[in-house]
Amino acid sequence: MARSYQGQPSGSSPHSYSPVNDDSSDSDDNSESTPFAKHNRVHLYQQPEEDDELYPKVGPGADLWTTFRTRLRYYVPVFRWLPHYSMDGFGHDFIAGLTVACLIIPQSLSYATALAHLDPIHGLYSAFIPGVIYSIFGTSRQLSVGPEALVSMLVGSAIAQHQHAIGSTDPKTAVAIGCIITLFVGFFTFFLGFVRLGFLDSVLSRALLRGFITAVAVVVIIEQSITLFGLKEIAEEFGIGEQSSTVEKVAFIAENFGRIHTLTTIVSFSSIAFLLSFGSLKKRLTKVPFLAFIPEILLCVILYTVLTGLFRWDKDGLAILAPADAGGIQLPSIPSAPEGVPVRSLFGTAVLISIIGFVESIVITKQYATKHNYSVSPNRELVAMGVANIFGGLFQAIPAFGSLSRSKINDKAGARTQLAGFITALIVLLSIFFLLPYFYYLPKAVLAGIICVAALSLLSETPHDVKFMWQIQAWFDLGLLLLTFFATITVSVEAGTLIAIALSFLLVIKTSTYPRITIMGRMPGAKGKFRPIKDYPGIAEHIDGVLIVKVEEGLYFANTGQLKDRLHRLEVFGDMSVHPSEEARLNPVDHVIFDVENMPTLDASAAQILLEIVDAYHARDIKVYFVKLRENSRELFVKSGLLERAGGESHFFRRTAEAMDHIERETLSLTESEVQV
Repeated sequence: MARSYQGQPSGSSPHSYSPVNDDSSDSDDNSESTPFAKHNRVHLYQQPEEDDELYPKVGPGADLWTTFRTRLRYYVPVFRWLPHYSMDGFGHDFIAGLTVACLIIPQSLSYATALAHLDPIHGLYSAFIPGVIYSIFGTSRQLSVGPEALVSMLVGSAIAQHQHAIGSTDPKTAVAIGCIITLFVGFFTFFLGFVRLGFLDSVLSRALLRGFITAVAVVVIIEQSITLFGLKEIAEEFGIGEQSSTVEKVAFIAENFGRIHTLTTIVSFSSIAFLLSFGSLKKRLTKVPFLAFIPEILLCVILYTVLTGLFRWDKDGLAILAPADAGGIQLPSIPSAPEGVPVRSLFGTAVLISIIGFVESIVITKQYATKHNYSVSPNRELVAMGVANIFGGLFQAIPAFGSLSRSKINDKAGARTQLAGFITALIVLLSIFFLLPYFYYLPKAVLAGIICVAALSLLSETPHDVKFMWQIQAWFDLGLLLLTFFATITVSVEAGTLIAIALSFLLVIKTSTYPRITIMGRMPGAKGKFRPIKDYPGIAEHIDGVLIVKVEEGLYFANTGQLKDRLHRLEVFGDMSVHPSEEARLNPVDHVIFDVENMPTLDASAAQILLEIVDAYHARDIKVYFVKLRENSRELFVKSGLLERAGGESHFFRRTAEAMDHIERETLSLTESEVQV
């Protein structure tokens, strides 16, 4: 029995907490619902039911072979979809694979030659080997894996720096450096997936990434401008190379603008105009279905290669690709360490490439998984890309990750399964064996133009993001974006990468160590109703002598370090936004009520901190109360002595209103006693 595979929506968190005591008068309802997309998309291959005889459920009594088969089709997805592949979908996958191949072949040549500074064959290796491996291990049906502009530039920058350091421009040294980086990228990416760190895409700040990507696009355009204007040979005479800063390259272009090569400049900018015009035409004429599948990059490459060969523009000073006549696949081998280059120094670049490449890829993967209603696993994506790059490094490829532009074309062309990526890789293999000599007259200026158009696409979202930050006055995010941008422009791409990643992790750490607590106030006209004062300014009232603190999250070792300081500031000012240098705004408190309804967990470190806080309050003759304590936390309160230290069961209440009634009765009783005395 078979069914159309619909995919499974991501479910809710496996941990759901309910307060022990319901108190609707104390807080608003925070119920949430997660709408799931309707499963209305029919895919072109079939997947068996979970109770199918071929793939029975794995239970406690399952035999080893059954368990192995079930786990295999989870960790190696090709065994899940290929046995049930329907030939009705082959036409869609074939057209998609062919369409993407027409794009990835010229891109691979461009990125390997102009960005990674390697022979063009290594770009094709990067499109073939990782493409085949990802189609076996990958979970995304639309993702196109291959060389990417940003990743290729990081590789090229590392190669240039190390070659400059050892004073060698030997091509074999460059290939060895690139292959070792690819191997390191593969092993590190695989390690991230193996230890289940697929959440990394969620901890990198969008503002920092946008600033970094924008800066990289600008750096790429400026670097390629030397080739666009035909100033490559003059730049070498002036000592301007990959190790030079972006500022130095801009100064060089400005100083030597009068020496540009006219033919090269015409070819460069006419090719850019051709690509941009064709892309704009596609966007405008969306009703013409076949137009979207015309590969304008391949047309551009063919056009200028033919023109250069016919008119022999290479004799007039136009630099051409001129690849080796013999194509073929190298036998797998571990590259030997290049002489004079410490291999460990390449690992840092590999780490940066792994993180940036994965973040870009997983965003694309999730986008198309949501669109087509199937599930993907970030951890398995890390493993798939890790294995793909390990094999790529063994076959002299540069690092490969997902591409947004190619994936978009892959989806529009009708890709239904990972077979589309496999077909793309096979066509790239044919080009390695048979088509490489035909790119002999391909102008390098055209390759530079292709890269500039790709860089312009990286800039497309920047105005929208900057406008949005300005509109909502997110000055902090805007500052982070500008900081990363200028660091990348003025220092180096590596520096910008490090700043973007380091600041993202620091922001995550800062946020996680900042306990979320809120001071509550009484709503006028409702004795037992309390609301956050920050949400109801001027309405919710402070209660004289009483501080009601609501803990909004679980407490553990990381977020309790600043708890004492925050409580002190709330006690004095009633608001964390008040600068600590100002005078106290609240009267001294005699009672503190902790509302712990939203504190689902508590660890030993947090319990110890709470003990110290309770003792500090008692030393100042301030009584402490807890309301809405959960049963799972109560056990730790008892074992740690916190329940007894706070005052026993008499200081624990089901509702804030009950605690306030107790305090008011106690205060009234104390006042009457003083009057009698």
